Amino acid sequence: MNAIVFPLLVSIALSICCNSLPSTEDTDRLTKKMEEAKTYCKTNDLNDSYYILIDMSIHSGKNRFKLIDYNTDSVLLNCLCSHGCGDHIWGADQSKTNPAFSNTPDSHLSSLGKYKIGARGWSNWGIHVNYKLHGLDSSNSKAYERLIVLHSWDAVPEAPVYPNGAPEGWGCPAISNENLKKLDSFISSENKPILLWVYN
Repeated sequence: MNAIVFPLLVSIALSICCNSLPSTEDTDRLTKKMEEAKTYCKTNDLNDSYYILIDMSIHSGKNRFKLIDYNTDSVLLNCLCSHGCGDHIWGADQSKTNPAFSNTPDSHLSSLGKYKIGARGWSNWGIHVNYKLHGLDSSNSKAYERLIVLHSWDAVPEAPVYPNGAPEGWGCPAISNENLKKLDSFISSENKPILLWVYN
């Protein structure tokens, strides 16, 4: 069995906030992205302890945010993640199955692409911690200018809410308060920039 597939299946089964295993198609897709992410990290001198994958093709009421151990391929955190509402109502879940994406300021949409996680800072939201995000692709090059950050939000549930969706904000990848606390315990002391990859 592929060296990545076995620990991936085991870790997903035991992962935090995970109520059920994904489909085979989702697992194959994740395995491929993991391989690509590790290659990208190595090629671009990014963190070799952790990276984050966010699959926006997954219904927003299901777990789609994954913190992954670079060396063991274990999913350390598996949770809900919000996306931008665009022209829809802030805080609702009107685009839970078909989010739109943009790099345009004031679009209130999330941006696809690879990001480098930057400085840890103070947030008005959730547990008052955020991480700056620096877009590495043309599709998210204005992320820092748009104040797109990784943060927690009181409105984001701890566990899946499907068929409902996660509440939609103004483009930031937001997770629940407890899950950001868990994430922070892993990444706050890392010195090398961590890859966060949002894809669809």
